Amino acid sequence: MMAMLSTVKADKQAVIMAPTEILAKQHYKTINELLRGLRVGLLTRVDYKIDNQTYSKKKLLGDIVKGKIDILIGTHAIIQDDVKFKNLALAIVDEQHRFGVEQRAKLIKINKLKKVPHLLTMTATPIPRTLALNLYGDLDISMIKEMPKDRKNVITKLVAPYNREKAYEFIRDRIKKGRQVFVVCPRIESSEKKGGKNNWDEIKAVEDEYKKLNKEVFPELEIGMMHGKLKKEEKEKILKEFRNNIINILVSTSVIEVGIDFPNATIMMIEGTERFGLAQLHQFRGRVGRGKHQSYCFLFSESLSQKSYDRLMALINCNDGFELAEKDLQIRGPGEVCGIRQSGLPDLKMASLMDVNLLKLARCEATNFVEKFDVKKFPRLREKIEAFNKIIHLE
Repeated sequence: MMAMLSTVKADKQAVIMAPTEILAKQHYKTINELLRGLRVGLLTRVDYKIDNQTYSKKKLLGDIVKGKIDILIGTHAIIQDDVKFKNLALAIVDEQHRFGVEQRAKLIKINKLKKVPHLLTMTATPIPRTLALNLYGDLDISMIKEMPKDRKNVITKLVAPYNREKAYEFIRDRIKKGRQVFVVCPRIESSEKKGGKNNWDEIKAVEDEYKKLNKEVFPELEIGMMHGKLKKEEKEKILKEFRNNIINILVSTSVIEVGIDFPNATIMMIEGTERFGLAQLHQFRGRVGRGKHQSYCFLFSESLSQKSYDRLMALINCNDGFELAEKDLQIRGPGEVCGIRQSGLPDLKMASLMDVNLLKLARCEATNFVEKFDVKKFPRLREKIEAFNKIIHLE
């Protein structure tokens, strides 16, 4: 907010992009309350607001391109072709790991000035590409290492299939004590509903898990269901009931990965853990442990490869998102530095990405060369560099 305020004071615009409507609205509410006097807009698939008033999409887009909106908050809707800014100078991506490289790159192409805005990305779990760019020297990183006051580490356990009933009993006991539970599944519905079987049949689905928990496992409890296909009003109703502890267990897809803050929820149960990335799993775990009570994260999987097992053990043994990102980098690789892949083998030949001293030496040599090199003597090269800078943002 301080960065956005400084941008607005310089007569420029700022934008913050969040991966879900829930989180975008949360940011909109907070920023509106704290930065009164500024014109703050909200743009999602269904919301078009300015200063807490609902307008038409045409009105909101018109005010943005005229420079009448100081700060715009929104979801992927911000990077659609019909959104243009008059003088965008700061773009912020919240929960960076939830966006692809091309989606983040679009933020620099919505500016009428054709200038690359300053870019700030935020995440509790940097993706391998981010760490690689930091090592190469193309990205500055600020880290907040302190935990909020009185925050306890979440106890994380890998639960074998034969221990599932014990886990259910533990959950029942915690709910009796007034606590609440999240259950996360990789899919909304099972593939059988779409006719035919394939290798996705074994993947846990929200609808099936909701029915099973409701009828077979916890018939005495209130169970809710949340996924991206629900209407906005339904989502808001379910979240309100969960916040008020009317719903004991909320079964959901990854839609609850970010922007959800319920201090009374103390158990995160994740089905099909091998289907989620390490960053996602750490984010799911972050939905609990937000209050004074000890919290737990249970990892369920019906079948694990050695690679998946190693990743889950890294999660169990570590509560630090940055350290987990380094482990993910070692396991998955950094991806392309100048391409769109976010993981995999690097596109530069070098002995090891983790050889920090070699990277520092190479970066120092490159910097010295560029500082001494007079690009003005080479007009065609200068044109190429300027064109490159317009289309590539090394984030």
